Amino acid sequence: MKTIIHKADSRGYANHGWLKSHHTFSFASYQNPERNNFGMLRVLNDDLVQPKMGFGTHPHKNMEIISIPLKGALSHKDSMGNKRAIEVGEVQVMSAGTGLTHSEFNDSKTDEVNFLQLWIIPEEMSVEPNYEQRQFSKDGRQNQLQTVVAPKDKLEGEALPISQQAYIYRTSLDDGSLIDLKTKTEGNGVYIFVVDGTIDVADKTLGKRDAIGISGTSDVAIRSNKQSDLIIIEVPMN
Repeated sequence: MKTIIHKADSRGYANHGWLKSHHTFSFASYQNPERNNFGMLRVLNDDLVQPKMGFGTHPHKNMEIISIPLKGALSHKDSMGNKRAIEVGEVQVMSAGTGLTHSEFNDSKTDEVNFLQLWIIPEEMSVEPNYEQRQFSKDGRQNQLQTVVAPKDKLEGEALPISQQAYIYRTSLDDGSLIDLKTKTEGNGVYIFVVDGTIDVADKTLGKRDAIGISGTSDVAIRSNKQSDLIIIEVPMN
């Protein structure tokens, strides 16, 4: 088993005034040759958007883009005709494929928006762009793994589709809860991001916004030291 630890305070940071962003992997002005990716996981940004501010229309191509709001609501508009708000409890997936443009905006006059955005490198290039979002119940992840994203050819439950043999799970663990994760695909690695709380995994203790990448094993045990919320990304390593 191989592990890599990314502590919260080791992430890249950019303060644009209207946007405060922590970058787990190299992104924009933050470039770290030792932090380019974890397997097919290319980007994990922790963004805080100020009221009445947002990202103007910009393009994407050949990337699986997943957004997970943690606080507030983020309005979305894209070149495929989608115009919706993404709210806490929802997950949004965009398969950029041959190309699309979109914008994201915090419509609130008073409240910040905090959301995670993940980019996963696709297994197929130049697919037809696709957009989906869905609300997932909090009960569905209490002390268990809730699959929110899965390969489009291996969908399960309410999971949203992407063009990669990757999965994203959410879980909320009570104090002392133990969860055993078994990878769906041989050779996949697991990247665990602690949204909140404290956990023990692979003989390491991780706190809020810490993360660990684990590869070379198909079985990962996670124990919560107190109420903890996790995002877990299972991805091919090459």
